[in-house]
Amino acid sequence: MISLAATVAAVGTIHSGHPLPASHGVLDPSALVPEGKSNPASFSPAELRELQRRFGVHGPQPRLAQLFTRGMDQLSPLRSHTVSRLEELRPVVLRESRRTGINPMLLAAILFDELQHAKPGEDLPLAAHSGLFSTHGPAQLGLSEMVKQGLLRPDASPAEVQAAREQLLDPDRNVALLAGKLNRLLHALERPASATYGVSSDPTHAKTVATLAYLHNGKLDYPTRILRYIQDPELHGLIYGQHRKPLSPLI
Repeated sequence: MISLAATVAAVGTIHSGHPLPASHGVLDPSALVPEGKSNPASFSPAELRELQRRFGVHGPQPRLAQLFTRGMDQLSPLRSHTVSRLEELRPVVLRESRRTGINPMLLAAILFDELQHAKPGEDLPLAAHSGLFSTHGPAQLGLSEMVKQGLLRPDASPAEVQAAREQLLDPDRNVALLAGKLNRLLHALERPASATYGVSSDPTHAKTVATLAYLHNGKLDYPTRILRYIQDPELHGLIYGQHRKPLSPLI
């Protein structure tokens, strides 16, 4: 039997000396892996079986869906719109990072990806309460996550379910629930929150983040995107940059 600690630790050395590719200045995790070493975003069949046994994640995204996702990622107007939406969430991202110790760039990366690939209309209250969509909010979380965090009874009444969906639709609350989910998974993996930092220099931290990303989304192409977004210069500037109001021309 493979322990989850071994699953997270089983990764090759990452080299951090490669230059950024031209596209959006984003670092591709595969470019960090020297020849003969393991890619932190890749999982062996044994690792996948163990994660399936422990967490019930549901496997690879179909190839056509992966190509569609990559095409969506190349749309500059969509990216700009997503960055603007993420900027609105910056205060709560930083707050939840301080509360949990989780890398704010991991929270931002997941939110960026989920916002960019959100389904039209899924966050409209009418659609959400109709049961048409199973996940809601900027982090795409469902009622099952609230049950796992002990915030909703498995046999909740219709009124309790409706109130829980309202929480999922609230952006600030949704981000807090995402931080809670990552914290819950870190505890199950027996990894500290500090293991979500330094993914470009520490292979075990890179594997931890890749595992968290896979457990969050359940698709095998997702960890690669999250590792890439964590090192995106524009997202770094958004989260860590100093926000100053422009001076009045009369001053």
